Amino acid sequence: MDTGKKPGKLWQALWHQPRRHWYFLWMPLGGVVMFFIGIIFWGGFNTVLEATNTESFCISCHEMRDNVYAEYRKTVHYSNRTGVRATCPDCHVPRSWFYKVRRKIQATFKELPHKVMGTISTREKFLAHREELAKDVWASMRATDSRECRNCHALVHMDLKKQSKSAVNKHEAVLSGRLKKTCIDCHQGIAHELPEGY
Repeated sequence: MDTGKKPGKLWQALWHQPRRHWYFLWMPLGGVVMFFIGIIFWGGFNTVLEATNTESFCISCHEMRDNVYAEYRKTVHYSNRTGVRATCPDCHVPRSWFYKVRRKIQATFKELPHKVMGTISTREKFLAHREELAKDVWASMRATDSRECRNCHALVHMDLKKQSKSAVNKHEAVLSGRLKKTCIDCHQGIAHELPEGY
C-alpha cells in the first residue's frame, strides 16, 4: 500500500549504499593495527605465562621456599648421579598449553587468596594444612593419571630387570591392566615429606 510519503533524509542516508566513504579506506589499516595489537597481547600473555612457570618464581614466596622446596632439595629429583633434575613446574604444571592455562587460572583463584590471607604463612600453619594440601595434589595427579610424572617416567620404557621384585610385580600388573593404579598411588612422598601419620 503506497501512502505517497517519501522516506526522510536520515532514512535515506542510513540505507544508501556508500560509494567512497572514508571507512573503506581505513578498514584495512584498522585490521592491520588490530593484528599487531593481538600479537603484542599474545606475546605479553605468553611471556607472563612462562615467567610464572619457573622454579625461581615458585620459590619466590617464603611459604614454598622454606617448606616444600627445602624438602625437595634433599631428594633424588633435585640432585642425582645423572644430573637430570625435575623442577617445581615439571611436576605441578602441565606442559600442554590448554592444561597449563587451566592450572594457572586455578592457582590464581584457589591459591593466591590463601597467600593473601596467610593460610600457610608460618611453619606451624603449613604443617597444620599439610595433609589437606598433599591430598589435593594427589587427587589432581590421580585425575590426570599422573600425567606430569609420565613426562619423564614412561612405564613402557623402564628396564624392569633393574628394579626390585616388588616394583617389577606392580609395574607388570599396571602394564597388563590387572592393577588400576597410577604413579602417585605408590610414589607419594618422593619429592616432599609425607604428612604426619602416612
